[in-house]
Amino acid sequence: MVKLGLYLKVNLENVTDLKPVHEYEWHFKIQCGSCRETDENWISFNPHDTVDMPGSRGSANLVMRCKFCKRESSAQFECGIQAYSAEKNNAFQKIASFDCRGLELVDFSPRDPWVAEGTESGTKFEDIDLSEGEWAEYDEKSGEPVGIAEIEVQFKKEK
Repeated sequence: MVKLGLYLKVNLENVTDLKPVHEYEWHFKIQCGSCRETDENWISFNPHDTVDMPGSRGSANLVMRCKFCKRESSAQFECGIQAYSAEKNNAFQKIASFDCRGLELVDFSPRDPWVAEGTESGTKFEDIDLSEGEWAEYDEKSGEPVGIAEIEVQFKKEK
């Protein structure tokens, strides 16, 4: 069992509290913990769906079989999702934690939709599409441009 934290480093311009929408589908590249092969496909799962684990009474958000060595593995969201705050702009901040058994998450694709709010105005920005790695808009209330760019992803093992 490995507990992994997903950390993002983002350049926020005049927005804060960046987070995925409630029904967000998370997309990852996954490496098998047994044969160490990484699946080239993006694998998606979310914290709201659970799947029974074969041969066990437990369940997880993701249960899969490695297409290389056929070993079974699982991943489960831990705790809640945290928003990326402008207070620590351009620094790695943990947004999610995962309990991984037999696999490791090695990359994350921040696809749409995300939400954020204007730093000064409190304007709610919804349906933010980060699939291209950046987003720009204009905050009518504050009269300022807003944007998200330079997204970096990091996974850290937790205790």
